[in-house]
Amino acid sequence: MVNPIVPFTNNQGKNDLCMTKVHQKISGCFRLKDGADIFCRVRSYLSACRKNRLSASEALTLLFANKLPDFL
Repeated sequence: MVNPIVPFTNNQGKNDLCMTKVHQKISGCFRLKDGADIFCRVRSYLSACRKNRLSASEALTLLFANKLPDFL
């Protein structure tokens, strides 16, 4: 209760899965397993970067430059 570093909620698992369900609702489904795997890989990378205070644009810039963030 007094430690400001601890998140207010423990919904991180739900939040990580939320965009996958939104994508599935909008498009109806993933047409191929490979497409679902790629979507999950990209979302996982961006989620890890966000948790380590790296913006999505910075993360993708590093990725396309064949570099990994320091925390990986």
